[in-house]
Amino acid sequence: MTAESTELPLAAAFPDADREQWQRLVEGVLRKSGVTQATGAAAEDALATDLQDGIRIRPLYTAEDGAAPVGHPGFPPFVRGGSPEGTTVAGWDVRQRHVQTDPRRANEAVLADLENGTTSVWLTVGDGGVPVAGLAEALKGVYLDLAPVVLDAGADFAPAAEELLRLYAASGVALSEAVASLGADPLGLLARTGDDSKLRVQLESAARLAGRCVAEAPGVRALTVDALPYHEAGGSAAEELGASLATGVAYLRQLTGAGLDVDDACRQLEFRYAATADQFLTIAKLRAARRLWARVAEVCGVSPEASAQRQHAVTSTVMMTRRDPWVNMLRTTVAGLSAGVGGADAVTVLPFDAALGVSDAFARRIARNTQSVLLEESHLSKVIDPAGGSWYVERLTDELARAAWAFFQDIEGAGGQAAALRSGMLADRLAATWARRSEDLARRREPITGVSEFPHLAEAPVDREPAPAPVGGGLPRVRRDDAYERLRSRSDAHLAASGDRPKVLLAGFGPVAAHTARVAFAANLFQAGGIEPVQETVDAESAAGVFAGSGARIAVLCSSDAVYGEQAAAVAAALKSAGALRVYLAGKPGERREEFEAAGVDSFVFAGCDAVEVLSSALDVMEVA
Repeated sequence: MTAESTELPLAAAFPDADREQWQRLVEGVLRKSGVTQATGAAAEDALATDLQDGIRIRPLYTAEDGAAPVGHPGFPPFVRGGSPEGTTVAGWDVRQRHVQTDPRRANEAVLADLENGTTSVWLTVGDGGVPVAGLAEALKGVYLDLAPVVLDAGADFAPAAEELLRLYAASGVALSEAVASLGADPLGLLARTGDDSKLRVQLESAARLAGRCVAEAPGVRALTVDALPYHEAGGSAAEELGASLATGVAYLRQLTGAGLDVDDACRQLEFRYAATADQFLTIAKLRAARRLWARVAEVCGVSPEASAQRQHAVTSTVMMTRRDPWVNMLRTTVAGLSAGVGGADAVTVLPFDAALGVSDAFARRIARNTQSVLLEESHLSKVIDPAGGSWYVERLTDELARAAWAFFQDIEGAGGQAAALRSGMLADRLAATWARRSEDLARRREPITGVSEFPHLAEAPVDREPAPAPVGGGLPRVRRDDAYERLRSRSDAHLAASGDRPKVLLAGFGPVAAHTARVAFAANLFQAGGIEPVQETVDAESAAGVFAGSGARIAVLCSSDAVYGEQAAAVAAALKSAGALRVYLAGKPGERREEFEAAGVDSFVFAGCDAVEVLSSALDVMEVA
């Protein structure tokens, strides 16, 4: 048998499938789900998912959906990476963040992280961090020629930068060999504080600092384009990108106006973006960011060698939850993976307890080991642009880039980033986006595991030392769990005052198979508001007695639609007679709404209902403060 005869042309053994055939298969699945009118393209559209920024994710992508050519790694438009080798040589920079006001404690944490896997230090200095005068103690024992230092000093960026540069000289490290980021970000500070009284002076100071870096320390970047304030105010991915572009352009204007060459000015910027648990959106966002900045650089006359965007990705604080914080480990793992796959030069995985206060040693260890596993065991950095060539990722990158460019143009049309912040234009756009997302969160169209879905009321709280208060006065800081956290806090207060949580009776009736699914649904729903479910099987005769002995003050009818038609009215009436302050029915009311309401049903709960409103009004009825 020859080598040629042993080949198995498997693909040739099967007929080619086309999109129409696949759509017909989808039609069959939809018919089994009760969707009978969707055919052809409409059947495919029924499986699509809408994202923010007007982006619609389809269930199937083919070569026909490919975007424009994306070039090669290390070459404009840098979609596939900022350098030809990517992170294959040494991996990305594992950058841990430190928020401590005590220099000694900060130093202990910094050294522990550097000794166990991190490769650079991100240190909060000044307001909310170590004092500028304590920077030397915080970095004591750090080999400054090996570990890059990144400062986050807010309004104190100039004295903090001067102190760090002094420490390089004092430790014998030539400034020409230093690698650091000084973190000057006057526009980011304006976004955080809303105070523009010193903006002009800060911009001039940042430009002078950049000029010194160009002249004395070419490995040090003076400015950070921090997009986190816009993400943390509820902005979408495209809005985060658009705001970062507008900020970067403003800094280029400032630096070149101060006399820097446009290439040198471009090299003075590092961009910081949020990485979320939406892995494909994060991958596309980082790829789109490099493409967009390459276009800005091209228009500004920057050489290809200086136009690659330097990226620092940080796992999102918006997605971090205060309840069931252990799940944050899973979120940050996916986000860290996405940042690496997306081509970030540096990645920060926030500890799982970051939303609760100052992280402890265990949480920091898990955070850095998350990246160690991705780099050393998964070998994630050994492939350049692993998502490249995926029709879905390429199309998503293209659509996101176009949406972000449109928002960038809106900001420029409003007079630039500073003007958009001063006028409230940017704040209004971000607030509108967050309001739409809040609606999805309230209706659990965007579920939060451990909070709006599968909450665990009996879990012991995780206590941490309070973190220094961040600067405020500007754009708000939001979290996905905000609305549910307020509900759970009301329940906690009731528990502390009375010894019990507010309770709801889940009254299942009819055959077990008829009510099990809706009992589980109702239990999940009410626990999201801190309301403890009491599950019982009842009928019209026993309902009143069961309710009286349950300790509950409200009740939910749980059964199938068919059984509702036969028994719901009688059971509802019995519960009302027993003193139920409110009776819910699990399911949509349909044509029998008036009949059910006449029997005592006050409200209906179902998939897609406004869970926050339902739970808030339930606590109100039970007079839970």
